[in-house]
This record gives sequence, structure tokens and C-alpha cells, in this order.
Amino acid sequence: METVDPDARIADLVGLLHVLNHLFDDRTDLFELEKEMEVDIDDLMPIVYTAANLGFVGTDQGDIWITDKGKTFLVSGPKIRKSILKASLITMEPFVTALRLVKFELDDIMEELEKNGIQKYNNPSGLHNLEITLIEWGVYSGLIKKDDDGFQALA
Repeated sequence: METVDPDARIADLVGLLHVLNHLFDDRTDLFELEKEMEVDIDDLMPIVYTAANLGFVGTDQGDIWITDKGKTFLVSGPKIRKSILKASLITMEPFVTALRLVKFELDDIMEELEKNGIQKYNNPSGLHNLEITLIEWGVYSGLIKKDDDGFQALA
């Protein structure tokens, strides 16, 4: 099962798509992208993996390109972006598990992820990273909501 990388942020996604679309005419080598964005390849890869898993970019043999879906996301307004992101996240963890649980606390979803062999959040900062991922990607997209009682899947 594909997973949203805990180190990937929506702002990084938008930046990646913008650079690919406007500076590289849609396609480039990952190392050229790394130089242009002035980041270490280890810092770049979480958003590259997540963007690829979402279907916004493609990668092959060290090349990266923006897909039609990525271009649509990039040129759309906030409402359409959220809709595209929501539709893309429903097939990725931790959102597959969130949708199955419907209502949950962080400890509940962490336990379920571990039962299902999802190890991305199984580390000392995992619970915090999971919460950030759920809020940044899930709440932003409208896939889940958070309140005083915990999280609730909305799809």
C-alpha cells in the first residue's frame, strides 16, 4: 500500500509541480531538480515519492515529469485542488485506514497501521508525524476532520 511520506508537505508538492512546469518545461533529471531547488536529494525524495504515488508526477530512470493530473492540480483554484487531492488520498495510507475506522484517536489509527504492516510512522516521532500528516493532507483536502473528540473520516 502506498503511503503519504511523513516528511512530505503540501507546500512542497505545489513547489515541486511549479518548478517542473515552469522552469523545466515539464520534465527533468532528478539531480538537476535537486540543484535548482537547492535541497539535498534526501530532503527532496519524500515529496517526489508522495507526488508520484498521488499521480501528480512520473519518474523513471532518474527522470521526473509532471503528469496531466499534476498540471490540472497546479493550475486549479483551492476548491478544485482539494477535490483532486481528496480523490487521490483515498487510496493511500494513513487515509485508507482512517476511512475504515471512520472515528478514531491517534493511538487507534497508529495501532491499526502497525497491524497492517505500515511502518512509516513506527519510530519515536511517529505519532507526531502521523498527526501532522492527517491534519495537513486529510483536513486540508476535506477527507477528514479533527475536533476535541479526535478525528473523523468524511468520505
